[in-house]
Amino acid sequence: RFCADTSLAINYKDPKTLKYFITERGKIIPRRISGTCAKHQRSLTHAIKRARTIALLPYMGTIDHI
Repeated sequence: RFCADTSLAINYKDPKTLKYFITERGKIIPRRISGTCAKHQRSLTHAIKRARTIALLPYMGTIDHI
């Protein structure tokens, strides 16, 4: 997805983009389901974990407020 569309960027400060790669319970969607390559899945995981640390994304529970 990110390899095909170079205008998309992975940024931990953008929770609206990151919410498409986590489930409604807050788990990170695996790359075989999300369709990302291994390189971008690693950077997505890193960005999601960083966004959780600074409270932009929840660790668990619903993500309705984003």
